[in-house]
Amino acid sequence: LDIMVAMGHVDPVERRFWARETSTDWWDRIVLQVWDESQWLRNFRMRKCTFMELCELLSPALKRQDTRMRAALTIQKRVAIALWKLATPDSYRSVANQFGVGKSTVGVAVMQVAHAIVDLLLSKVVTLGDVQVIIDGFAAMGFPNCGG
Repeated sequence: LDIMVAMGHVDPVERRFWARETSTDWWDRIVLQVWDESQWLRNFRMRKCTFMELCELLSPALKRQDTRMRAALTIQKRVAIALWKLATPDSYRSVANQFGVGKSTVGVAVMQVAHAIVDLLLSKVVTLGDVQVIIDGFAAMGFPNCGG
């Protein structure tokens, strides 16, 4: 191919960067530093302290290392992207633009956070209880043979 380019038979392809320039100012400067509790509740459906605690609990599954090519998303940003996508009807494109990432990054973040929640928190938070105790409780209230 180099020989063909040198001979003028093939025009060289103009190279582009593989990543587009985006802005993360909204997340870094507004949400993390300016928003009050009511804005956190309205947009993320939880208080900021609850959000930070959730990030801490999920960190073993979500921690990533920086590479030579780019810095890894912080755990907080990854969780925020997932929560924003799940809490709003916004498209992947809108969420990507909001957080200054690519559409595929939004999809990956949502899946990573969902898997982390299932792996680390599901058994600690959701308990089914003893089925016979539940059936007996419903029977005592006048609902025999009811299990849920």
